[in-house]
Amino acid sequence: MSHPADESFAARVRHCARELAQNGLGALGDLFDLTAARTIRFASTLTRNPHDAEDAVQAAMVRVALHPKSLAKADHPWAYLLRIVRNEALKICQKKRPSLALSLFDEQGEEPELDLADSRQFVQKAVELLPPAQSEVIVLKIWEGLTFAEIAAVLGESPNTAASRYRYALQKLTLTLQPLVEETH
Repeated sequence: MSHPADESFAARVRHCARELAQNGLGALGDLFDLTAARTIRFASTLTRNPHDAEDAVQAAMVRVALHPKSLAKADHPWAYLLRIVRNEALKICQKKRPSLALSLFDEQGEEPELDLADSRQFVQKAVELLPPAQSEVIVLKIWEGLTFAEIAAVLGESPNTAASRYRYALQKLTLTLQPLVEETH
């Protein structure tokens, strides 16, 4: 179920896509300004690197600039843009083949003590530890408010696959985040 704010955001993306198609590249800046923070966050789940995520978003914007009417013609321009960003992020990952191993534990293997200020970072690291296929579904579902049908369109998978990845990711996050939950209670 999407939230009214998410529907409003999607409507604003649709408006920017129409402006871009009708008025040319002058409207590209508006689309970038509207979507940059969210698309970079999404690309970061795949690249695991903020600079690569920014590169992926920039490459996606170039693709949109080259074919501005494609975004406007899409049934769901926001999901379509996320798919373009995803494809660009995957291209970067294929070139670099990063083997980034983040750990939630210190060198002695003990769980870190957390205060509430650290909890956001702890959750972010937990999401980063998920397999990329699961972390991107979490970001799209929770932070972007997309439906499983929209997520499926972004990923090129079935809605059932998206839902399964989401379920598995939530199970893993529940186990990983248990120390944080126990500490805050």
